[in-house]
Amino acid sequence: MSKEILKLAADTLRLLSADTVQKANSGHPGLPMGMADLMTVLWTGFLRHFPNDPSCGGRDRFILSPGHGSALLYSLLHLSGYDLSMEDLMSFRQWGSRTPGHPEYGHTPGVEVTTGPLGQGFANGVGMAIAAAKQALAAEKLPEKQRPEPVRIWAVVSDGDLMEGITHEAASLAGHLKLDNLIYIYDSNRISIEGSTDLAFTEDVAARFKAYGWKVLHTDAHDLTASAAVLKKAEKVKGAPVLIIASSHIGMGSPNKVDTASVHGAPLGEDELAAAKKKLGFNPGMSFFVPDEVRELYSRRKAELEKMHRRWQKKVDAVRESDPELYRILCSEAEDVSGEALFLEFTEAVTGKALASRAASGNVLQIAAEKLRGLFGGSADLAPSNNSLLKKYGHVNTGDFSGRNMHYGIREHAMGAISNGIALFGGFLPYDATFMVFSDYMRPALRLSSMMRLHTIHIFTHDSIYVGEDGPTHQPVEHTMALRMIPGLIVLRPSDETETAAAWALALSLKDRPVCLALSRQGIAPVDRECGLDFQDYASGAYCVYGDETMKPEIVVLSTGSELPIALEAVRQMDSRRKIRVISVTSHELFREMDGQRRKALIPDTVKLTVSFEAGPAGTWHEFSVGAYRHVGIEHFGASAAADVLRKKYGLDSEGFRSALQAFEKEIF
Repeated sequence: MSKEILKLAADTLRLLSADTVQKANSGHPGLPMGMADLMTVLWTGFLRHFPNDPSCGGRDRFILSPGHGSALLYSLLHLSGYDLSMEDLMSFRQWGSRTPGHPEYGHTPGVEVTTGPLGQGFANGVGMAIAAAKQALAAEKLPEKQRPEPVRIWAVVSDGDLMEGITHEAASLAGHLKLDNLIYIYDSNRISIEGSTDLAFTEDVAARFKAYGWKVLHTDAHDLTASAAVLKKAEKVKGAPVLIIASSHIGMGSPNKVDTASVHGAPLGEDELAAAKKKLGFNPGMSFFVPDEVRELYSRRKAELEKMHRRWQKKVDAVRESDPELYRILCSEAEDVSGEALFLEFTEAVTGKALASRAASGNVLQIAAEKLRGLFGGSADLAPSNNSLLKKYGHVNTGDFSGRNMHYGIREHAMGAISNGIALFGGFLPYDATFMVFSDYMRPALRLSSMMRLHTIHIFTHDSIYVGEDGPTHQPVEHTMALRMIPGLIVLRPSDETETAAAWALALSLKDRPVCLALSRQGIAPVDRECGLDFQDYASGAYCVYGDETMKPEIVVLSTGSELPIALEAVRQMDSRRKIRVISVTSHELFREMDGQRRKALIPDTVKLTVSFEAGPAGTWHEFSVGAYRHVGIEHFGASAAADVLRKKYGLDSEGFRSALQAFEKEIF
């Protein structure tokens, strides 16, 4: 294609993005205008994507990590022939539109990941690259001519991304693993919201990434020929991820605002936009204009991509019958899972002994790994404590992706986002693990996983003050409740070995919701239920442990985790004339979603007193109460002492809870 047509296409992309922001009177035109040249080269000549099949497992993935530049991505998707119309661009950032302020996965066709919080997209790409490497490895069992082309992960990253700590963690791990299917384009425009990046960011980025083990290349982001050459060179790199440092001018094409902070996050304004169009040879009076030559350029590229798609489809169809598991992986499809069936498998391994739920989880995980071949994951250097190691399988390490155990090192921030990237890629089910107190480091990734409705599993052990002697720095108090505050995130805090089996079965079968497993360090006695545990009861969010269905309870005790057997013991020891029911609340989130009649049967209107019991703050427990409400827990940090001492000192043992319950009963009745 001619350089003139490419230049016209780049300027069209530049102005289409600026028009999109101007029409909304809100947004960020600077990055799209600055990256228009290089992105035109990438999308029309290198990126292997399939506009007619955006979920195809053989596509390259493209991530716009600085999601504030979303007008660039939407314009590219529109020009490339995705189901995104000019009217969609014109409704940018408006209620109900398909073009929200930041890209949202599952909302707009062609958007691979929800981005906006800087650094998350960068780390998501590392997860995608790990999954892509495992996909390519699976395909190696085929003769070379029959293998689909390996998938690459491309991304635009910004100064802001590289300032965030998460990118240090993710880049370090990517370099260690030698992820040579990863190509990142660094939009080095040297401008941030407050002004020049020299105000706070003067490090040698090239030296930093070389130290991580990346191959670093350079280009002028506005030189179309140089950009094509550097992208070709990047594709040929073996044994290292690639960072292309692209020197750019933010707001390129704007006569008066180029290279200024003001073009970062505000529309150009009608006068400046008209001046930019005039400067670039476009009609200042026309908006959202795409020349026929540019339409033809993208149409030709789409036809080329459709041929690639047909070749890919032919190759994967050839293994559909002979190797269904390989076909599933190549298509990035999830495994079929029945929670009910898994629960039956898992309960066969229940020992009936007092066992820490982290230990019970480790036992279940070994069985789960045999049943789900796509399950893999690891810990932030805590696998022996988290019981998260898959004992029969190998390890993912430098250049070797054959194992199923990830070693994230002490990188919780990146670990959560990498898990999201693996889930986004598809075909594999990721889990990660750390101490619950460090879930704070993962909160942005947890929030985004819930927003994207990803199937990720997070193992958080040492879930309460019963961590003991390590003291308050390592004793979670508010963390379980804080996790429950993330909309859509499922938090499961199993009360014994049997509930741990149910929790894992549920976590593995919930395909469109992330799950946190809150697991104990200390041993928990088996819960003496009046009847066996039914999986559907567990999955409903709450079920009765004590006090049969014919009873009309006056007092209801709600509990979870290691406190449930203590509550049950205390109630059974009470000398009370009142009818008491004990309920295991398996998940606050699922309990909220429970059918009203079923919930009313559990906690009927006859209840005069509801008491929640958990080694944490009251938080939102009151939502499930009927009648008067009281909480037994802890609203302060713990102390360095043995778990049994802490339990007794804070009134969280059987005697303490029984005394509290008797006092509440006397007060209310």
